[in-house]
Amino acid sequence: MLDAEIIQSRRGGFTRRKFIKGVIAAGATASAAGYLFRSSGVLAPMLSAQGAVERLVTLNVNGQQRRVDVPKHETLAMTLRYQLGLTGTKLGCDRAECGACTVLLDGVTHYGCSILTHTVRGREVTTIEGLEEDGVLHPVQQAVIDEGGFQCAFCAPGFVMSMVGMLDKNPAPTREEAAVLLSGNLCRCADYDKILNTAMRAAELSRSRA
Repeated sequence: MLDAEIIQSRRGGFTRRKFIKGVIAAGATASAAGYLFRSSGVLAPMLSAQGAVERLVTLNVNGQQRRVDVPKHETLAMTLRYQLGLTGTKLGCDRAECGACTVLLDGVTHYGCSILTHTVRGREVTTIEGLEEDGVLHPVQQAVIDEGGFQCAFCAPGFVMSMVGMLDKNPAPTREEAAVLLSGNLCRCADYDKILNTAMRAAELSRSRA
């Protein structure tokens, strides 16, 4: 076969060897061109069109615009705690069962561990750090102090945020209604009686300030 290729080459024919060399050369040229396009940014719009998620996002947290670099799989609770330093948002079960990570999105309670940070762009995020106004505690925060409503208090921030959301919906709940509205939060110390006392005190304070 080799002798035949040499003879064919001498006659000016197209051999298999020439064909393979041509393919290799073409592949190398294409790779180099692709590298140059990527380096120059020419292919950036094409790559973005393939579903890439922008990592740098601006979040509205407690009335402030915060710019953060967020992986597309990161949850809001993780971003708040470990990127923005808002450690009042606790990580408990990390599967939307205990409510320790409860925050407000546009005034509505949500579990921070079960919502991706990228999905809250353009929405108002409120954590427990954002409840105090001009040095005055929110009625729910004051009620916690008045009633000593928690034992270990790990669950307290989540309960506080849920109480805020509850009072926005129902400023004058009964004790039974409060128990239902706060049922999405768990207290591992089982201190529910004092927690409900806190909720009733918070409702009283909230009405007196209105």
